Amino acid sequence: MKAILKIGTRGSPLAVAQTEILVKFLHEKHPELQEAGAIEIVKIVTTGDKIQDRDLSDAGGKGLFTKEIEESLLAGTIDCAVHSMKDMPTQLPKGLTIPCLLPRDDPRDAFFSLNSATTPDTMPPGSIVGTSSLRRRAIILARRPDLKMVVFRGNIGTRMKKLKDGVADATLLAVAGLNRLGMEHLIKTILEPEVMLPAVAQGAIGVEVRTNDERIRTLLSTVHCPTTELRVTAERAFLEVMDGSCKTPLAALMSVPDSQNRTKFDVLAARPDGSDVKKASYQTHVSTLQEARQLGRQAGMELQAKIPSGGFSIS
Repeated sequence: MKAILKIGTRGSPLAVAQTEILVKFLHEKHPELQEAGAIEIVKIVTTGDKIQDRDLSDAGGKGLFTKEIEESLLAGTIDCAVHSMKDMPTQLPKGLTIPCLLPRDDPRDAFFSLNSATTPDTMPPGSIVGTSSLRRRAIILARRPDLKMVVFRGNIGTRMKKLKDGVADATLLAVAGLNRLGMEHLIKTILEPEVMLPAVAQGAIGVEVRTNDERIRTLLSTVHCPTTELRVTAERAFLEVMDGSCKTPLAALMSVPDSQNRTKFDVLAARPDGSDVKKASYQTHVSTLQEARQLGRQAGMELQAKIPSGGFSIS
C-alpha cells in the first residue's frame, strides 16, 4: 500500500529509535496506521552526521542536524520530521512548525568512567574527559579546572568504544538516549541538575511539519504532550533571548508543574573554559504557554545582565 505517513529522520540508531517511539504512539491512537506500509521511515544524512572530528561550534552550530531534513519536508518528500529538541534552532525555516512534542524522557546526564570515579568531582587530578558539548565542558571545568578535555563525537556506541579504547578516562551521555536505545542498564551514575544542568530541551522529541498541512497536524495532535510543551517553551525562550547556538555554553531545566502549577526553573550560562558561570533560579506558577515563554525570557534577560559586554561565546 502507499504510505499514509512518511516520517523523516536522521539515520543514527538513536534517531531511528526516537522515530519508532512516535510510530508506537501513532499506532495506539490510529489503528489504520498499523497496517504494513502505512508508515514509511525515511532516513536522511545531515551535515552534522558527517562531522566527527571537531566541535559542532566550529562548523556552524545548531541546524547542522536539521538542514537536509527540513529541505525534504519543504519539498514534500516527507510529511513530518522527528528531531531531538536540544538540536533545534529557535528559529525555524518559513513554512515549518513543531506542533507536536512527545512525553519528555529523563533530561539528566549519565557519567561514565574507566576508574572508580562516580562524578567529575571524584576523578583523579589531570584526568581526561571526552565530550563535544560546550555545556558539559564548561560546567565540569568550573568545578575541576585541572581536568583535561578531548572532543568526543559520534553516536553512543562510538563514544563508549572511545572510552574503552582509553581515549579518555570519562564521558557523559544523555540518560534519555540510553533509555531509548535500551542501554539504561549501563548507567551507574546519573548527575543531578545541581551538578550538571541539562541542555535546553534535553530528553524531548519534537515533530516538525509544514505549517499549512492540516492533515498531518491533526494526526499528530493526538499524541502531543502539553506538559512537555510547557517545559520546552520556557527553556527555548531562554535560549532565544541568549541567542543560543552551539557556540555558547547554556543550560536550562524547567521541572514538571505540581498540582498548584508551581515549577522550578534553573538556567546557566558560562565561558567555554568554565572560568565564569552565571546562574539564576526561579520558583513560580506556570500554567500557560504565554507564562512559560515569559519565564524563559525573564531568565534570559537576567543572565544577560550578568554577562560581560564581550559575551561568553567562542570568538
